[in-house]
Amino acid sequence: MSEENITRLNLNGKEYILIGTAHVSKHSAEQVKEVIESEQPASVCIELDEQRYQSMMEGSKWRETDIFKVIKEKKATLLLMNLAISSFQKRMAKQFGINPGQEMMQGIESAKETDANLVLADRNIQITFSRIWGSIGLKGKAILLMQVIGSIFSKESISEEELEKMKSQDMIDSMLHDFTDNFPRLKKPLIDERDQYLSQKIKEAPGDKVVAVLGAAHVPGIKEEIKKEHDLERLSERPPKSKVPKIIAWTIPIVLLAIIIYTFNVDPSAGLQQTLSWVLWNGTLSAIGTAIALGHPLTILTAFVAAPITSLDPITAAGWFAGFVQAYFRRPTVADFENLQEDVYSVKGFWNNKVTRILLVVVFANLGSSLGTFIGGADVIRLFIENL
Repeated sequence: MSEENITRLNLNGKEYILIGTAHVSKHSAEQVKEVIESEQPASVCIELDEQRYQSMMEGSKWRETDIFKVIKEKKATLLLMNLAISSFQKRMAKQFGINPGQEMMQGIESAKETDANLVLADRNIQITFSRIWGSIGLKGKAILLMQVIGSIFSKESISEEELEKMKSQDMIDSMLHDFTDNFPRLKKPLIDERDQYLSQKIKEAPGDKVVAVLGAAHVPGIKEEIKKEHDLERLSERPPKSKVPKIIAWTIPIVLLAIIIYTFNVDPSAGLQQTLSWVLWNGTLSAIGTAIALGHPLTILTAFVAAPITSLDPITAAGWFAGFVQAYFRRPTVADFENLQEDVYSVKGFWNNKVTRILLVVVFANLGSSLGTFIGGADVIRLFIENL
């Protein structure tokens, strides 16, 4: 049996066998099967949480998604990011003719075949997303969103040899080093905290011999973290929401409204100019964003009308209204939900599928409105200064 990508640890009388895998590698799935069958461990730990495990076992439950509820609960961006990440992984998997996560499925099947305890060792994905989103700031969110949307357009393909190289220790360490330099706050919740969580769950797995099926990026960290004790409850807490964004969100519209009202009192024509500038910048850019997402004509009109108003109201957003109108006139069918898994393979699929088009409408309408707020707000202030 090849020991490549396998790390063996002995700690407090227990043996831990860590298999570093690539999530779209055929070789990884074969190695998982071989290791579990030959080692006959008491427990098999896999890098899944309950939610992803159920999704994998029960198949797609997209047909049960309430798209109106997704928009109302402000989860459109999160769902779009999830689908875009899934899209990149699936394109790679399709290139090699396998299913993404095949090594995890193999771990589940081999655990059953060998009567080993199956341990879902990863942290809840929603907690991880929440901690990522809460830790990277406004600029970080914008960069991350652009990178994820950019991945939809990516035509990247790699050789299987390159994929296997990604699992080597040196390559992973190097990749994480670059990751830390470019986006340090993202690495902590995405990699470091999950290393701690995974290592604790692996350590608590029943029996004297434990096999853990892990993404290779986690192996170096788990080797160190498994020697320490970690508080799973603390690692599972949702981060407290900062009050600063809320204060800023209310301060900007109050200041802009005060400026416009004051200008109207001093010079009504200048006040009218400010109002028109605000409406046109906000409405036009939000409408352009909606048009880029190929929204229904009435959806584009809704974005134009809603953006100047919602930009002054931190509780609402232009994308919500545009998304609701798009969902009303282009309501997704069961077929759209069933086709999601295939449609996220391509840019054309993202824009053609009624589900992802609604999500794109929400995101692009909001992006346009945000850009309009900055440009329109700056113009309001410029006109105010000129007419002092």
